[in-house]
Amino acid sequence: MTQSPAVRTPGTSGPVRIGERAARTLVSELARRNDSKAGLLVGATPDSAVLAAAIEALLPGDRLTVVPAEGAAAAALREHVTAQGRWVADRVRVADTLAEADAAEVVIAAEPFTGTADEARVAIDGLSKYLSEGAVLSVAAPVFRTEGAGAELDRQGVLHGVRTDVVLRNSPPVRVHHLRFTPAGAALAATLSPAYRPSSVPLTRGMHIDSNGVAAAGISLGLAALAKAARPKSKLWLLPALAAAPVAAFFRDPERDVPEDPSAVVAAADGQVLSVQRLHDERFGDGEWLRIAVFLSVLDVHVNRAPVAGKVVDYFVADGGFVNAMKPDAEHNVAAYTVLETEHGTVVVAQRTGLIARRIVQRAPVGALLAKGERFGLIRFGSRTDVYLPVAAAEPLVGPGDKVVGGATVIARWV
Repeated sequence: MTQSPAVRTPGTSGPVRIGERAARTLVSELARRNDSKAGLLVGATPDSAVLAAAIEALLPGDRLTVVPAEGAAAAALREHVTAQGRWVADRVRVADTLAEADAAEVVIAAEPFTGTADEARVAIDGLSKYLSEGAVLSVAAPVFRTEGAGAELDRQGVLHGVRTDVVLRNSPPVRVHHLRFTPAGAALAATLSPAYRPSSVPLTRGMHIDSNGVAAAGISLGLAALAKAARPKSKLWLLPALAAAPVAAFFRDPERDVPEDPSAVVAAADGQVLSVQRLHDERFGDGEWLRIAVFLSVLDVHVNRAPVAGKVVDYFVADGGFVNAMKPDAEHNVAAYTVLETEHGTVVVAQRTGLIARRIVQRAPVGALLAKGERFGLIRFGSRTDVYLPVAAAEPLVGPGDKVVGGATVIARWV
């Protein structure tokens, strides 16, 4: 039987466990595709959380091929699949060996890579043969391994990565790498739903906290504990303790209903429209641009979302100052520009710093596909987000003073 891609480090007691949250992250590229596609799951067992997540992600036109883990029986997997009912059995095929599998749009390693760098390289080479053009390979490795398979996956992520997700709520924590070895067309982005992001920690069904907020709140509580230990009779510890909740609230990340209308361009951030203007900017190409600038106060949601579906083809940071984002001179502040290739032309999102906001987070590397309304970064503590659209292709639907909601409010329409 062909070995599964999971390789174990000599001396370990067994493979790293993949829990429900990590499994959902591993199959996220399969789950977000709304077109008919083929998936390949390698190294599965009947009780695998990854297998359960992959089956749950299937749509009516999908096909999933499952290859058993080393030592697992294909017959047991077939029995398990059949027990899920006719709907699942019609869409899931269990292969005896990897050699029997066909190429797929999404290939998933159900077991994490925990061995040496050479073993990981061999396993990646073996799985990459089953990737169709523009397909994604999703694999996991323990977070706290700085050498071996983890280091090799980090290297592959730099060369070919779509994105990397860290799942801390796993035992032990794992880093999930989504790798693409051949380019995907921008048109594919229009078939995607926003990717599941474990960096957004759920509080309720509709409200999450970005991992940056969890870290900031943890630092506040840590400072409170240190102050309490150092001066037990003092009340100073209350200051950082009470600050933890509002600091976390700054990083709230609510779920949004993204308009399905393919002609709709949605707001990239929550806030107030500062300006809607036509201008030229040679950095993004010839022609005139429609720029819609939105100011984010410290009370607004700080998470940024893709205004349209597209492929990230460039990303750069322009140096500048830190002027109040509501003033005209803020146009020359430090800004991060994410350039998207779309079916309607080039679209640019600028994340600008402000008087208080000095930290920009951008999580979409060049080559990544973003669905409309998908989270791709944030600006810490407010500032401004600009959306550039080609004038000839877009009609603005908002004006100065309007309040917009990121991922939900339609700010323009393709014409």
